[in-house]
Amino acid sequence: MTTSSTETLSLRAAIIPVTPFQQNCTLIWDEDSKAGAVIDPGGDLENVRRAIDELGVKVEKILLTHGHIDHAGGAAELKEALEVDVEGPHPADKFLLDNLAKQGEAYSIPARPVTPDRWLDEGDTVSIGEHTFEILHCPGHSPGSVVMVNRPHRLIVMGDVLFRGSIGRTDFPYGDHEALITAITSKLLPLGDDFTFICGHGPASTIGEERRSNPFLRG
Repeated sequence: MTTSSTETLSLRAAIIPVTPFQQNCTLIWDEDSKAGAVIDPGGDLENVRRAIDELGVKVEKILLTHGHIDHAGGAAELKEALEVDVEGPHPADKFLLDNLAKQGEAYSIPARPVTPDRWLDEGDTVSIGEHTFEILHCPGHSPGSVVMVNRPHRLIVMGDVLFRGSIGRTDFPYGDHEALITAITSKLLPLGDDFTFICGHGPASTIGEERRSNPFLRG
């Protein structure tokens, strides 16, 4: 298992790469209380649970940024194992969550459908310990993709909306490149250059770095 950690004041995050897609499953928690959440448990749950135990995190919920197999494939099983609720994504991704088993067959990733206990929409908030994250609905990569923003710590959990040097794929039948660019430019860039974000794949970045150098956002 390979994990990497990020610390911002009392809010901490560990990245556990899962599935053949090396998706960044994120374990995020409050260091004082150890209360936390698992974001996007796509699979390889033995590694996810090992990280939870090693770091002593008390998982209170599972959060999903969108409904693709590498992000949501292990959610149903982990929900049962930890006896916690699933929150997110936006209900526009219900068709993806309902078809997780079929998605999994295509990539040899075991999965079961999952129904969130709470759907998320623009303007909602989710709590992780004492920390509050604002929800931004950012469709394009998938219709129901959401981004989670914590302003006090200048931290974003991005899912597959924006990456270091790239953006989420939109070549799916339901993808929408224009909607994705609009969401990034109208909702994410205005947050401020000093926001750090954890994305669904690859290394973290900042809004400022992507504003300056991301080829999909220039011009």
